[in-house]
Amino acid sequence: MNRPEVLLIGGRSGVGKSTTAIALHDMLATAGVRHVLIEGDFLDLAWPPPHREHPEAHLAARNLAAIWANARALEHHRLVFTNTVSVLESAVLADAIGEDPLVTAVLLRAGDQVVGNRLGRRAGGPAAFDEIRRSAETARHLDRAVADDVVRVETDGRTPADIAQELGRLTGWLALD
Repeated sequence: MNRPEVLLIGGRSGVGKSTTAIALHDMLATAGVRHVLIEGDFLDLAWPPPHREHPEAHLAARNLAAIWANARALEHHRLVFTNTVSVLESAVLADAIGEDPLVTAVLLRAGDQVVGNRLGRRAGGPAAFDEIRRSAETARHLDRAVADDVVRVETDGRTPADIAQELGRLTGWLALD
């Protein structure tokens, strides 16, 4: 079986992680490239937050391991994984996947005004000030904390398809034009 290849897409709320991942999924499917897309934000969405009571539990990684085992049983070896902080947790996520995966980590970036507009569209009206503030704080944290080998991709003024095409070329999953 082929060695797993993983694309981690991280970034602040409203940067376009999910929208870009869906665009990439569509491109890969059209090109006949076998892959799995997992929206990581839901793998540990629980109350109380598992990481507060049991930081060692890594619920998201445990759930990822279970889902990935099912995908591997169906002979998939490429994974697109989105999660705000996935680019900070690449080692934990790679361990959950197993088999020494080839990991490409991408931090999507966008300016505050663009993110505010995107979050507003998502909410069906103006975005809440606290949501924009938290997103900006997360962006600053990610910019400071990610490793040097994480690829930073600006999303301002770009379509999800354009960004997805760049990620497809970066991973080598989509042919160069």
